[in-house]
Amino acid sequence: MRGVLAVLGLLGFGAQGEEAVWEIGPRSLAPPAAASAALREAVAQTPTPALAEWASVQPRTAEEWRALGASFAGAPDLDAMASAAGVSIEADTIADVAVYRVMPAAGAKPPHEEHIFLYVHGGAYVFGGGPAAVSEAVVISAMAGIPSVAIDYRMPPDHPFPAAVDDTEAVYRQLLETREPSTIAIGGTSAGGGLTLAAVHRFKAVGLPVPGALYLGTPWADLTDASDSLHTNEGIDRILVTYDGMLASAAKLYAGEAEPTHALISPVYGDFTGFPPTYLVTGTRDMLLSDTARVHRKLRVAGVVADLNVYEGLSHAEYAFLVGSPEYQQTYGELAQFLATHLR
Repeated sequence: MRGVLAVLGLLGFGAQGEEAVWEIGPRSLAPPAAASAALREAVAQTPTPALAEWASVQPRTAEEWRALGASFAGAPDLDAMASAAGVSIEADTIADVAVYRVMPAAGAKPPHEEHIFLYVHGGAYVFGGGPAAVSEAVVISAMAGIPSVAIDYRMPPDHPFPAAVDDTEAVYRQLLETREPSTIAIGGTSAGGGLTLAAVHRFKAVGLPVPGALYLGTPWADLTDASDSLHTNEGIDRILVTYDGMLASAAKLYAGEAEPTHALISPVYGDFTGFPPTYLVTGTRDMLLSDTARVHRKLRVAGVVADLNVYEGLSHAEYAFLVGSPEYQQTYGELAQFLATHLR
């Protein structure tokens, strides 16, 4: 008995006083042995991330943010993308908001003849606009056979919070003029997942009916550095690498003058009562694993149907980048099944 009590004491059960901060020494990390061959190969070809270099990326002016955005890959060729995926893509506006309409070439597949997917893109709330805003919507439309509308919402540095939430609400309101809410799904990856949650908080606050289903691909649901996996997976997530630097700067830029814990900025702090069925995706090396887990817990506590999918060895949103991999096929294939089950 004394031995058990001693072990419990070492583990901190019943202890009072200052919080312990663990110092974790350097470790070697091999590619994830139990992940798919495609993911193992991708990780094996990635050099160890240089944390200091990533943390040093801290744009401070509007010009610096625009220059950083311009340094990323150019806009996709929409015609080539549409042809490869077997869809059509049309630029349009809804409620004065720029959007892209995506339609499977053969038309909507059963049971989605009357359904639509409202897509909100990722990119740390500051990147990914223009033609890039439609990329994942094309995949979802092609694999699920559902028409999509991708919102090219306004972003910082010119349009901080709440512009993105306002644009999403405006498009949703217009869709509701001709559609039942149960026929609409909303979702996206990373900041798109966070914006999806914020939008539903807004819908509830202004008395709009909630949509029929949500897709949350590793949602950035807490723009502070409170989530555990931001620290435990720092330098292990080969996509985000670290919160310090660009992510922290993007969070401040997006929030503007508002508190970062505002439920429409960091939606994990909101009330999830009455949310629709939700499909969530993350990975064990994802820095936003904790954001996803925290949202899942709040949904379940609120009595919401929530399907959490955690992939071995996956960094942030890698399922979207490893085209054709098992992680890619399963993420979007099971999302298609989820939408078919929950949209009415």
